Amino acid sequence: MSHQITNVLLVGVGGQGILLASEILSEAAMLAGFDVKKSEIHGMSQRGGSVVSHVRYGTEVFSPIVPEGEGDILFGFELMETVRALPLLKPGGTVVANDLQISPPSVLMGQETYPMGLAERIKAQFADLLLVDGQKMATDAGNVRAANTVLLGAVSKRLDIAEKFWLNALEKMVPAKALDVNLRAFRMGREL
Repeated sequence: MSHQITNVLLVGVGGQGILLASEILSEAAMLAGFDVKKSEIHGMSQRGGSVVSHVRYGTEVFSPIVPEGEGDILFGFELMETVRALPLLKPGGTVVANDLQISPPSVLMGQETYPMGLAERIKAQFADLLLVDGQKMATDAGNVRAANTVLLGAVSKRLDIAEKFWLNALEKMVPAKALDVNLRAFRMGREL
């Protein structure tokens, strides 16, 4: 096994299920036999504030924080937060982003306008961009709130963790009543 560490960044706004997604990712990596460290950094962590979660796994991981410019995968739940986090990615890194715009309070109060052309800006810097309509796919799976799991499915295909470990982690972390919808959402994401 190589000593390479895989660095995953999950970014979005409070209330999008980012922390659950990072828990599932960490659990799947642990089940796969990796050493895992994770940390969460909250801006204003109530709904609408930035949330960034760092997950690092490998043979041996010492720090839970992804050094700037060393992220392998940026897993964005909202477009403006995804753009903000781009400096954390290494050149040639992968972006899996939810095609969703949530206006921050400054925009809602009319102090700023929400920037246009964000997906194009990401694509200009990172050719490996998968834009996912998480809300629509989650609705198709049976619950719009499973958008985080759709995105997790898409990201899972880009990580060296076998599908069975992802499914085990979902079964462990997702409440029983929501499991079927989340498994459907996860598989839809994996098929992208």
